[in-house]
Amino acid sequence: MGATVLRWLGRADYEPTWRAMQRFVDERSPGTPDEVWFLEHPPVFTLGMNARPEHLLAPGDIPVVQIDRGGQVTYHGPGQLVVYPLVDLDRARLGVRALVEGIERAIVATVAEWGIEAVGRRDAPGVYVGSRKLASVGLRIRKGQSYHGLALNVAMDLEPFHRINPCGHAGLEMTQVSELGGPAGLGAVADALAPRLLAALGLEPAPQSATSTWRQAVSSL
Repeated sequence: MGATVLRWLGRADYEPTWRAMQRFVDERSPGTPDEVWFLEHPPVFTLGMNARPEHLLAPGDIPVVQIDRGGQVTYHGPGQLVVYPLVDLDRARLGVRALVEGIERAIVATVAEWGIEAVGRRDAPGVYVGSRKLASVGLRIRKGQSYHGLALNVAMDLEPFHRINPCGHAGLEMTQVSELGGPAGLGAVADALAPRLLAALGLEPAPQSATSTWRQAVSSL
């Protein structure tokens, strides 16, 4: 199957990152290793392909970007760990449902390390603690390749979520790792999540990604 490369992108603007994912899918060959990108975005609302405009309540000065993933509207901002698995699903022998459930299982297992009891939901993809949402999942599959991914709230300003109906659900409350007893640092959460995500998706890390050194330098797109 080949080893999977982990990349730490630091804080990266949304649209150039999205375009870079599209290029990666367009240009990869059957032998191209899978990659998983870890990063955070400046404040932005993103609308999925089927997003209804009425779920965008009052964006104010935060940019709004219409994109090509599934799902409705969500918010990205500093203090949220965003992870983009760029995976050849045929090679990994993963269906779309298995990919979504693997992402959810990895998040649940990660936050359990800090005593947080979370669950995935079949009726509304993502990870929840009680009635509050901790992480969102939104994907695009093109040419058998996945892109977009997950957004895990770590230590961020949750106020912009009140300007939307998150993922199309009016009144849905959000929560985050740091408020539930977990760490506030994105690096600590990324280090805990990365091996669990690879294991949940049946992926092997590349040698440089098998230890915590993968985050020591910010990768360029």
